[in-house]
Amino acid sequence: MRLPNAVKMVEVGPRDGLQNEPQTVPAAVKIRLIESLAEAGLTAIEAGSFVSPKWVPQMADTAEVLAGLTPRPGVSYPVLVPNLQGFNAAMAAGAREIAIFAAASESFSRKNINCSIAESLERFAPVTAAAKLAGIPVRGYISCALGCPYEGAIAPAAVADVAARLSTLGCYEVSLGDTIGIGTPAAAAAMVDRVADSVPRERLAVHFHDTYGQALANILACLERGIAVVDSSVAGLGGCPYAKGASGNVASEDVLYMLNGLGLQTCVNLDKLADSGRLICEYLGRASSSKVSAALKGRRQ
Repeated sequence: MRLPNAVKMVEVGPRDGLQNEPQTVPAAVKIRLIESLAEAGLTAIEAGSFVSPKWVPQMADTAEVLAGLTPRPGVSYPVLVPNLQGFNAAMAAGAREIAIFAAASESFSRKNINCSIAESLERFAPVTAAAKLAGIPVRGYISCALGCPYEGAIAPAAVADVAARLSTLGCYEVSLGDTIGIGTPAAAAAMVDRVADSVPRERLAVHFHDTYGQALANILACLERGIAVVDSSVAGLGGCPYAKGASGNVASEDVLYMLNGLGLQTCVNLDKLADSGRLICEYLGRASSSKVSAALKGRRQ
């Protein structure tokens, strides 16, 4: 297969990244971060989630964040919802796109959200039905698409089954996540090819963690298999809770540098994106996990 001419970057830092940071970031700082990411040219930026603040206190202010964002033509601010209650809260807050999540591992599903895969999908049926009536797009996420902290390697057929069921529920796109970051390019390509037997490639995205330093290689392998949507997190926000001390989400700056080098269109400005990463890292009081950001900073000095 040929590389796509253009790649859509989905920025997950303000949600998936910050929810895994040890400190809670105020709504005003999140708003400033999201606005700066939009200024950099990103058109899909996760703004937060409507899950129980008891379990994810870092996202308790998502309604405040949504209220503080400036609407921009062509820019979406999706939020994660776990059930119909979360969906209703998202609608009350003015959300215009939502995301739902399932796992390809039974053990992970039961330990993470206390129900089976089948039960989790049943829980989402009324959510997607309500979203359809309201004209709200729904994106789907699959955790443990390449490996599970409890079960080890996950069969591509299991991922394909969950992807097909999410697609049937009404998800316009399904993001395949390597939650613990153990994937390698060959495994990633094989998984994508198997899932594509059930869901068209143009409706698939990939979401890699960089625990073993394989994320960019895995993304490239999937681009070569016809995938044109990539999730990433500015400054590599978010650790990996299943591998203490390991890096989590792949850094958006590093992904963009690679895409630029491949000559693929993104409409995202690298310098502005790196500035966004530095902005949030200054608040968090730590260095960016992006190698590209560090290189650009060194070049400026």
